[in-house]
Amino acid sequence: MDATQQVPDTMDALTAVETLREALTEAGIVLPSLGMDPASPSLNLVNLGRVRADVALRLAEAIRRGCA
Repeated sequence: MDATQQVPDTMDALTAVETLREALTEAGIVLPSLGMDPASPSLNLVNLGRVRADVALRLAEAIRRGCA
């Protein structure tokens, strides 16, 4: 990711989680463990969690479609 694509420091993890969850829902994908990382609140980390292989493959396909 280059400097022009970096997420602004003002973006908080909660906003990122909500935005990602909405986008994934539109793509028919659910990440059950998606949430803020409570162990590092100052870093604004998002925990994507563990997913089944079929969900990971659907996520990969959705990303590929979006990049095409």
